[in-house]
Amino acid sequence: MAQKHHFSEKRKDSRDRRKKPTPPVSAYSLNDGSRKTPRRKGDRWQNYFVDRYSKRVFAAVLLILAMSLIDAIFTLQLLRDGASEINPVMAHFLEYGPLEFLVAKYILTCASVLLLLIYKNVYLLNTRIRAKYLFLPIVMMFAAVIVWEVFLIVTSN
Repeated sequence: MAQKHHFSEKRKDSRDRRKKPTPPVSAYSLNDGSRKTPRRKGDRWQNYFVDRYSKRVFAAVLLILAMSLIDAIFTLQLLRDGASEINPVMAHFLEYGPLEFLVAKYILTCASVLLLLIYKNVYLLNTRIRAKYLFLPIVMMFAAVIVWEVFLIVTSN
């Protein structure tokens, strides 16, 4: 008579990866892995949350943060040349000074990007479009703003 092995008995023989904590910085953190998507294919058509991100998303986040700082620096240059800030939120922070303006812009951008990262796999407004598809338009908008600011700086001198 063949002996039945239960899955749990077989599992005891191998090392349990869950006993060792995941390091905060892992060589595998940007590699493809199962935690980027749900395990079941059917669940991929629902909203889901993951704790790993693709290299493309990581690059988009870095680009957005860098472009936000460039935008802030160019805005300060334009303000010195006589321009005015039309964004009322950022105009408020300008009243406190240029450093406060930079810090506020960076913190607001970081918070927005963090929320977008958390909700990147959530469908937008009952459509089949996930929030992660907003990264490219955001990068493009920042690029357009920076190109416009460069044009204004060059033509004002």
